[in-house]
Amino acid sequence: MYFDYLFNRFDYIVKQMKNIGIIGSGFSSLSAACYLAQAGHKVSVYEKNDQIGGRARVLEKKGFRFDMGPSWYWMPDVFESFYADFGKQASDYYQLIRLSPAYRVYFEDSFMDIPNDPMAIYELFESEEKGSAGHLREFLKKAAYNYDVAIKNLVYKPGLSPLELITPQTITHLNQFFTTISHEVRKRFKSKKLIKILEFPVLFLGAKPQNTPSFYSFMNYADFVLGTWYPKGGMYKIVEALESLAIELGVHIHINSPVDKIIINDDEVAGLVIHGKRMLFDVVLSGADYYYTETLLPQEMRVYSERYWKKKTFAPSALIFYVGLSKKIKGLPHHNLFFDEDFELHAKEIYDDPVWPEAPLFYASFTSVTDDSVAPAGKECGFFLIPLAPDLSDDKELHEQYFNDIIKRLEDHTKQSIMDFVEFKESYCVDDFKSDYNSYKGNAYGMANTIMQTAFLRPGIKSKKLRNLYFTGQLTVPGPGVPPALISGKIAADQIVKDITKNQKYEVNI
Repeated sequence: MYFDYLFNRFDYIVKQMKNIGIIGSGFSSLSAACYLAQAGHKVSVYEKNDQIGGRARVLEKKGFRFDMGPSWYWMPDVFESFYADFGKQASDYYQLIRLSPAYRVYFEDSFMDIPNDPMAIYELFESEEKGSAGHLREFLKKAAYNYDVAIKNLVYKPGLSPLELITPQTITHLNQFFTTISHEVRKRFKSKKLIKILEFPVLFLGAKPQNTPSFYSFMNYADFVLGTWYPKGGMYKIVEALESLAIELGVHIHINSPVDKIIINDDEVAGLVIHGKRMLFDVVLSGADYYYTETLLPQEMRVYSERYWKKKTFAPSALIFYVGLSKKIKGLPHHNLFFDEDFELHAKEIYDDPVWPEAPLFYASFTSVTDDSVAPAGKECGFFLIPLAPDLSDDKELHEQYFNDIIKRLEDHTKQSIMDFVEFKESYCVDDFKSDYNSYKGNAYGMANTIMQTAFLRPGIKSKKLRNLYFTGQLTVPGPGVPPALISGKIAADQIVKDITKNQKYEVNI
């Protein structure tokens, strides 16, 4: 009798355990892999490139080490919440440094350093515009409430119903989904400089402030209160942490393994074709580009049409330069935003009338200011990014023109020679995003979180045509960014586990 019990328990456990294949190895895929493995499933991750991490790969040349994608560590509580789910903490994997200043914003005739303390930020605002400290306190009070509501009630929702937005905490604040960040900021502040600083964080969401719901003011709370951090060794340390955790949990990770086809059997996915070999799976989760993933399916099994995707607002693409300098640059902090040209014109050239920008804003990061390990002694590691409209015709000659322009502006602002000390330079642009990540139109970080592309209005985490095909990442809920990607992985994994339990066909009487 006892052996019958053991046999039945073993049989039950085996039938509960599913073989799950995950396409792509970005933050959302690795996050989902960890949760699914923790739930007792056999998980295999397939990455097309020779490094895991998706857009968060690393480039190493001539002693310089560049994070190729994400470079901002915001919302540290989301990272800690993720690690805590596995009995870990960030410090088990890397050392976090809070940056001071958090970042610098250059304007046409001056710059502002954003302190890492809210009280100092109030003083900075008041010195720029009388009365603005009080307005900022009011604004951040609402932003703090939104952050609490978002983290506790909304961003972990699967986006299956509009009712997910209706909670006791949101019911009296629903207007924030129908007004914009730009409206909320500009009714309180008159200084163009302060407006730019306050509208900057939502650019991480991939849309103009005029099209981003005011609820996303919680990004300002993340900026001014939670602060800007840096993992010593670079952002790839996060990828290495997720890889270590996943392997510890039993996940199998395969690089140089592009998926050629998704195998279909009636109304379900049967597996994947990789290097011409059929790999059978009970469940498939894709963290790769959503649009591209559906091209691996027969036309009749795709949920979203070409017309659907063309109508959507995507986050910008980017022209990126990875630059090694043979000397240290004087006086620059880690993160630098160059808002010294016309913000509105550049936004128009990205979203409204897509063209190569006339005088672009740009971002410059010098990780070696904070971290000596990413560059040879006495040298500087620079990352320069110009936001672009997606799907522009990529032109290498233009790369040089833009590089010369932004370096000249950097030299003018900092009053020092830089071009003569460029030891190494490599550019990365629209065509690279397409070829390396199968990115729709070469977008850099997904679909924008506009009013009409938030929560349940984003592409679904679950296919409506194939019962065991799921999606995670920046094109679905909750949206662009590294912390949202970790959350997206958890959302997708939770839904998969829930559906497996619900659809379990076998019952064991004990």
